[in-house]
Amino acid sequence: MGRQVKVLIVDDSRIFRSVVEEALKGVNDIEVIGSARNGVKALEFIKSTRPDLVTLDVEMPEMDGLDTLSAIQEINKSTVGLQEIGVIMLSALTHVGASTTIEALEVGAFDFVAKPDSGDTKKNLEVLRSHLVSKIHAFAVRRENGVKNGRQSTASTTQVPAPVVNVATTSQRKETSSIRAILIGVSTGGPKALSNMLPELTSKTNDPIFIVQHMPPKFTESLAKSLDKKCEHTVIEAKNNDLVQSNYVYIAPGGRHLVLRKGAGGEVFTYVTDQPPENGCRPSVDILFRSAATVYGGDAIAIVLTGMGSDGAKGLAPLVRNGVHVIVQDEKTSVVWGMPGSAVAAGCVDDVLPLLDIPKAAESVIKRKKG
Repeated sequence: MGRQVKVLIVDDSRIFRSVVEEALKGVNDIEVIGSARNGVKALEFIKSTRPDLVTLDVEMPEMDGLDTLSAIQEINKSTVGLQEIGVIMLSALTHVGASTTIEALEVGAFDFVAKPDSGDTKKNLEVLRSHLVSKIHAFAVRRENGVKNGRQSTASTTQVPAPVVNVATTSQRKETSSIRAILIGVSTGGPKALSNMLPELTSKTNDPIFIVQHMPPKFTESLAKSLDKKCEHTVIEAKNNDLVQSNYVYIAPGGRHLVLRKGAGGEVFTYVTDQPPENGCRPSVDILFRSAATVYGGDAIAIVLTGMGSDGAKGLAPLVRNGVHVIVQDEKTSVVWGMPGSAVAAGCVDDVLPLLDIPKAAESVIKRKKG
């Protein structure tokens, strides 16, 4: 990574501002240049000393996180040619905090970190440092790849390691005659991507849609409620033993894996499990994809959207061998081209498309399969 990322910490708790500063202390490529107790003070600081990134509390007096985010976005719009000021939300593990955080992500916050609350001060600090530093580094990589005020350069500089995946060649892939499900894996940048893409996708198919969005508990419930208001399908958090129905979207609950299983009569059911994380993730896209391969064979479309890491790339292999059509979001429209890039590098992909072109491409596959 290049120069240091200059960070402004904004939180109404003096104690937590100190905790965040301690979490970032000693990270060579991150420099805390200031702190503020609310949005008003944060904007005053930004006008005199422009940070690269703001860590922003969701709930604050005088000017809350959403209003402050909106003001920062206006500053970004008014300073064309300069690199954007990024925002990572810091959210308490409450329903109110989760709902507001989802809204912030849908309108343009880069990512969020849930405030740890285990009761173990040392463990909380370690968790916060791990999560926050990784997201700041992801933001820095995005900036280095040419993002200015939300517009990304067409130059591709992201280096994506290829997972070890055994993928069938085109001649070895099975031919399928129908589509019965759509599978989506997504992480960083996901709430905004889903908010923009999913309403149109649900207007083009009656098939059930299954989504793994990397999130901790409570946040996926708020995500489902938000998407449900925008989509023609009913959007819910998946539960144990849910009978899968047409015109439904099932989102893996935060912190738990989503698995699909076939019943005695051929029906499909959702299950959630607490088995260990895969790729450091729970829920894991790989687990959903593998289970879907046993249930749907090749009668599905798999979509990989923006996100850090490589989750989903290995899980695509059994789907591809069964003839599943794979679409991934392109680098230009991705917040982070980790997961989609890993799928491309592994040779699992049929189409690499801008986010808003994906629903039409899925519709074309569905029509072609029906013949």
